[in-house]
Amino acid sequence: MRNQILLTLCLGLMPFAVAQQPTPLITQAPAGKWAIVMHGGAGVIERSSMTPERDAAYRAGLDHAIHAAASVLDANGSAVDAVEAGLKVLEDDPLFNAGKGAVFTADGKNDLDAAIMDGKTMRAGSVAGVTRTKNPISLAKAVMEKSQFVMLSGAGADQFAASVGLQQVDPSYFFTEERWQGLVRYLKEQGLPIPPRPAGAPPPPTKPIAQLETSDAHKWGTTGIVVRDRAGNIAAGTTTGGLTGKRFGRIGDSPIIGAGTYASNDSCGVSATGTGEYFIRLTMARSICALVQYKTMSLQDAVNEMIDHQLTAMKGDGGVIAMTPDGQIAWGFNTPGMFRARLVEGGKVQMGIYKDEP
Repeated sequence: MRNQILLTLCLGLMPFAVAQQPTPLITQAPAGKWAIVMHGGAGVIERSSMTPERDAAYRAGLDHAIHAAASVLDANGSAVDAVEAGLKVLEDDPLFNAGKGAVFTADGKNDLDAAIMDGKTMRAGSVAGVTRTKNPISLAKAVMEKSQFVMLSGAGADQFAASVGLQQVDPSYFFTEERWQGLVRYLKEQGLPIPPRPAGAPPPPTKPIAQLETSDAHKWGTTGIVVRDRAGNIAAGTTTGGLTGKRFGRIGDSPIIGAGTYASNDSCGVSATGTGEYFIRLTMARSICALVQYKTMSLQDAVNEMIDHQLTAMKGDGGVIAMTPDGQIAWGFNTPGMFRARLVEGGKVQMGIYKDEP
């Protein structure tokens, strides 16, 4: 009788236990369906330093961006166009370190980098040190499609943007008080001079601005997306404001094809976020795809090898998102958090911020 009672109790609890299990993370997109994986940067992103309102705002931003990309794909658009659509949303969202939310250099400027690559054609475009083009990802796409070059930088990149009709803005457009205060804190910590407040910026606040996150939350912030369209073509893109307080015209991995951005229908697509100097030396994005293509590793195993072993062994920080033409989807990071989301046609958005989320 005692055993029967125990069995009855266990069986009665089973539905409750099953209901509490997290939804399995989608790691494979069915053939013929589009798929998207995106990130909004990695860093010291912890629950203890994030208010519920701030958490919800980040998730809403990722959701808006991933659905912008999905709308393109639902209309049978290309992977390249979906990459641009999704990243333009993040560039226009001041929460993320790209476009409007870009961090400041030590000189008090916003220098923007972006790259895009088409896995079908192996064409690519990238820009570095952009200061006047509203959406750098659109400029990178224009370099790929409308020029004979792969990479443009500085004033020349902005001049090209204007020549092809891309919206130009005054540099003050990129100013946000939160990022400015982040620069001021960083320069004080480093014992470096604080530059004058940028021309065209709004007046300083009359009350202190609350520090909403840890100072390292966007230290290596970047935004990126990898897409597979219904035709099975892969594309990847990355756009960033770079490193807070960067000096001497420093350029990270984001606009460097093969380091922070890469896509090929023969292997995979990758967008990275992290300590760019390490990602450049590891040729992170291309290395992941090479492990898939030449060592026939699964995509997740390739990501784990490069992030958990090689990057960590070099004491580098960051993460990646990746996808293969056959629909494998993966991400990995060795920081406390990474803003991330994935969506497969017909499914629901799966999203995470902290290390303990799937």
